[in-house]
Amino acid sequence: MEAARLAYFGLYALQHRGQESAGIATGDGHEVRLHNDLGLVAQVFSEDIIHSLTGHVGLGHVRYSTTGTNSLANVQPMTGEHRGVPFALAHNGNLVNALVLRERLEARGHIFTSTSDTQVIVNQITDSSADTLEEAIAETIPLMQGAYSLGIITPDRLIAVRDPHGVRPLCIGRLDDDGWVVASESCALNVINARFVREVQPGEIVTLNGDGLESRQVVEPHRKACCIFEFIYFARPDSDIYGKNIYASRMRMGNMLALQAPADADLVIPVPETGIPHAIGFAQNSHIPFGEGFIKNRYIHRTFIQPEQRMRDLGVRMKLTPLREALAGKRVVVVDDSIVRGTTTRPELELLRDAGVREIHLRISCPPIRYPCFYGIDTSAGRKELIAARMSVPEIRDFLGADSLEYLNLPNLYKAVGLPRGNFCTACFDNKYPIPIPEQVKATKFELEEQKKG
Repeated sequence: MEAARLAYFGLYALQHRGQESAGIATGDGHEVRLHNDLGLVAQVFSEDIIHSLTGHVGLGHVRYSTTGTNSLANVQPMTGEHRGVPFALAHNGNLVNALVLRERLEARGHIFTSTSDTQVIVNQITDSSADTLEEAIAETIPLMQGAYSLGIITPDRLIAVRDPHGVRPLCIGRLDDDGWVVASESCALNVINARFVREVQPGEIVTLNGDGLESRQVVEPHRKACCIFEFIYFARPDSDIYGKNIYASRMRMGNMLALQAPADADLVIPVPETGIPHAIGFAQNSHIPFGEGFIKNRYIHRTFIQPEQRMRDLGVRMKLTPLREALAGKRVVVVDDSIVRGTTTRPELELLRDAGVREIHLRISCPPIRYPCFYGIDTSAGRKELIAARMSVPEIRDFLGADSLEYLNLPNLYKAVGLPRGNFCTACFDNKYPIPIPEQVKATKFELEEQKKG
């Protein structure tokens, strides 16, 4: 099967990681072809487009914006050239020193057509005088600060790169016909019938071609800092990260939450769909029946990763419908994975009150999110939007309209995931950023964008 089609199916499995744009690049041994556009995977690609992307090497990407606006200029993959060799690059993560690198490159004559940090990476590689693309990437890695899992293709090979902290996931798979696959999550391997081989190690460059796999440890791994939010919410439940299954980890979060913060209730219901395994785990340990309280319209996008507040506000009632017959007169435990702004949780609880729920006991499977993420999850443009940064837990409870509210504490979250606490970035909870954040970036997560607007 041609590479473009495999990439297309893989992107379907990863659609949850970004819904603003999609793109696929292919290499046929001579050149790199590219098609990308704004929209979902199904909207961006047709059979004719897939057919036109000939080649045995492919690279796909889905995006939601963390640095740079949602515009066509920022759609990935992005292309460049190093010593006459064309390449396409896709990036998952966020550079915290993108503005500094961009200004240096502009001073050297580089032209930027986007506001994304991805083009900073592309231009930094093209700026290198190294003999090979891999050597140019190796020169670039020490210059970049932040989170980056990269996929790069040339006309004849695939290159995978992971930052020295391993903030974002990246894994390697093997196809039956001796082909190789790299994906952000292992769930994408299942769709194309590839078997999991291993994760790309922090600080590693992996080159995959007809001769097999070649590994190069460019930077010694720093303290592992995998984003713990991948386990709580972001990754798909059927993925594995660091050898731990996401679904099982989320069930254990619910188990721990029931032990830490029990409630006297008639029914445990999830906020679908990401809250389902958490709620099942809570029901198991609390011995309160698990049930459905909401019916979800599966054709509505995830509200969390929509960058505009008006879309989140509109999305709640479009997305969820309460089951009045199952809820009326009941005391319910509502289990959700997280509360970021509170702007979706409050109308969700209002829907339950309207359906006749007598008591609402809200249980959240992570600690309060009090600090913004600078490494590739759009939790907020600043602390002012994070409800837990502005309110105490009792104040949040009253604002949301719950009868009680409890969050899973950090020690129990570690226990649920089952990996040492030193493996994770938990900065959104405790303000302990594993990669230093420049003060100018702390001022606004969108510093690069704001500078260009000014």
